[in-house]
Amino acid sequence: MSTLLPYFSNVGYEAGLDEAGRGCLAGPVVAAAVILPLDFHHPFLTDSKQLNAKQRLQLKKEVERDAIDFAVAEVDAPTIDKINIYKASVLAMHQAVDQLKHRPDHLLVDGNRFISYPLIPHTCIVKGDSKYFSIAAASILAKTYRDELMEKMALEYPEYGWESNAGYPTIHHRKAILAHGPCYLHRKTFRVQIK
Repeated sequence: MSTLLPYFSNVGYEAGLDEAGRGCLAGPVVAAAVILPLDFHHPFLTDSKQLNAKQRLQLKKEVERDAIDFAVAEVDAPTIDKINIYKASVLAMHQAVDQLKHRPDHLLVDGNRFISYPLIPHTCIVKGDSKYFSIAAASILAKTYRDELMEKMALEYPEYGWESNAGYPTIHHRKAILAHGPCYLHRKTFRVQIK
């Protein structure tokens, strides 16, 4: 049973924010913003990393059905190389908030730091995706969106195995980069090491 909390601050709309793909060698970083009802509860919703692909896809449908509002945004590899992965992750979160139809009164952000969104207060929660439903929901949407994107990109570049590694630095992926070189979807500022 889930022991996550629905809201940090129950004044107005609160959007949970999380990202996926921060540690990848290829592809965009993706962020989601989710506003859930104040009385929202789910017995199995938690951090997307603790769930398998089938569970995540099922929860994605439920989150999109039950959320008051949600949005997903991505920042591509060239921008990550230009501004760094931390700023790119925050930019993706800001862009997700921009897309919401309901303006949040508070942002609940996974992690320990964040660049303030104009005129909306925020609270950072370390491991927030395993503490608050809205952040867990954002984690699910960001992860499933990004995984689907990397599966499509794998059709164009099958040698890297993105359909199974989603761009993360697995042994297969790192060896493929050494054998074939990087493509335009790779983050050129990320180091590739074979251990």
